[in-house]
Amino acid sequence: MAYVLLGIAILAEVVATSLIKSTAGFTRVWPTLGCLTGYVLAFLLLAQAVKEIPVGVAYALWSGLGTAAIVAIGAVFLGESVGPVKLVGIALIIAGVVIVNLTGEQH
Repeated sequence: MAYVLLGIAILAEVVATSLIKSTAGFTRVWPTLGCLTGYVLAFLLLAQAVKEIPVGVAYALWSGLGTAAIVAIGAVFLGESVGPVKLVGIALIIAGVVIVNLTGEQH
């Protein structure tokens, strides 16, 4: 169940981050409320998830998957460029998440 909560937390954070640009510097009410609600939900769920998942593993998943998702959303919906260097960077982040998860319980 903790990983389900973490997955929803990551999704909420990605939605919130995706809304930042549409808030126009937090001057537009509805996108701002959506953004802030997403972040609050994300942190509440993350706090619940780390009761059972080691915080390092949870944060590695949170940041790595969230970053990869935001890059994809930026490219598909916001017209941001994704070149070879950015793709290598995302691949390294994902590789890091995999390594942390494979060694997360070992000392």
